[in-house]
Amino acid sequence: MPYIPHTPDQQRQMLEVIGLGAMDELFQDVPGSLRATSFDLPPGKSEMEVFSFIRQLSWRNSTGLKSFLGAGFYDHYIPAAAPAIVSRSEFYTAYTPYQAEASQGSLQALFEYQSAMCRLLDMEYSNASVYDGGTAIYEAMMMAVRHTRRRKIIISGDLSPIYQHMLKCYTKNLRLELIIIDQSSGLPVMDSLTSALDHDCAALIVQNPNFFGNIYDYAPIFARCRDLSIVSIISVYPLLQSILKTPGQMGADIAVAEGQCLGLPLNFGGPYLGIMTCAGHLIRQMPGRIVGKTRDSEGKEGYVLTLQAREQHIRREKATSNICSNQSLCALQALAYVCLAGPEGLQSTARKCVELAHYAAEKLTAVEGVALLNHAPFGNEFALSLPMNAYELIGELVQKGFVPGFPLGRYYQGMDNCLLMACTEKITRQDIGVLAELIRGMVRGD
Repeated sequence: MPYIPHTPDQQRQMLEVIGLGAMDELFQDVPGSLRATSFDLPPGKSEMEVFSFIRQLSWRNSTGLKSFLGAGFYDHYIPAAAPAIVSRSEFYTAYTPYQAEASQGSLQALFEYQSAMCRLLDMEYSNASVYDGGTAIYEAMMMAVRHTRRRKIIISGDLSPIYQHMLKCYTKNLRLELIIIDQSSGLPVMDSLTSALDHDCAALIVQNPNFFGNIYDYAPIFARCRDLSIVSIISVYPLLQSILKTPGQMGADIAVAEGQCLGLPLNFGGPYLGIMTCAGHLIRQMPGRIVGKTRDSEGKEGYVLTLQAREQHIRREKATSNICSNQSLCALQALAYVCLAGPEGLQSTARKCVELAHYAAEKLTAVEGVALLNHAPFGNEFALSLPMNAYELIGELVQKGFVPGFPLGRYYQGMDNCLLMACTEKITRQDIGVLAELIRGMVRGD
């Protein structure tokens, strides 16, 4: 038995305080089918036997599929140098750089990461990252609430439904009013978004490209936000920011992103990277770590953690966030990717992805019964309306070596026949041609 420091009498007193009669009642919400009835384990296996068993399991996985999946997470090529750089022991064993005198290498690398993200998104300040893109949106929203002391949030319905679920979950016990303005055929309803803005709003949250891949210029509505002292928040696809109008050019107050596309593998869902940048007047509301460049008493350059507003460093009630996991390794791999690619490489990759997506849209809409969900401009991702159920299409094509995209019916009512497709530089025109012919055959019933 594990050592339990509380006496039976102390346990009884604690249970009385919360209105329970026995310890088992603490677990009454857990179905009986999920509770362990015993801890009897089978005999152990040797290392060789375990490796053999795991290898046999791995052979059951489908590998080598041509994937057109996107929906916020993308299969880009990762130069070998990026993981090699962050695999150096001084990086992958480093913890939070609390002691500047012993952490100059990590601090400088994070400072360069912040600088790169500011340049990419055209914003004034960046932190040293948070958990992922969804966490970044939540933290941005809370920055707005603290800054404006308002409680109403306007959210465009074409924001990723994954992020919408996260916002609802994170704010369930907070006194915030989340108002989601429904999208229309995958497009934001700009008039409805604009009319929803008033002096009670803390923030407006939009996405570019949106979940359906469409591109918008939010400068006019961000200007309206400024007139009403509303914080404008935009979530972006960072790779495409090398060729699109940036959040800074649109006048956004806070720009956030999922950084997975910058050199991080899909990896069964993580760990990923939350990019956070903001305008200067919001810097003191920024959560997490911020690295600054300074000079010591002898005039030598150095790097330090600055504007620390985490609950470990200041009074809890004054803290901006209790986020404290060390995401530095993911941030540094993103930095390595950006530096290896350079501005020209990022732009070249982004343009290739966009060109392939438009070629794919042209080829697929030539199939009878297949059409674009809308005709707004799009980047490397677009939504299709099919003459059949998207899940059925995916199920058939996976057997033939293709993952054709993401079924929109998973999140949107009335879109069971709609498919979200993305192209990265790892897709070829030949792949697109074969996919188009496979879909044509399925539509014809071949």
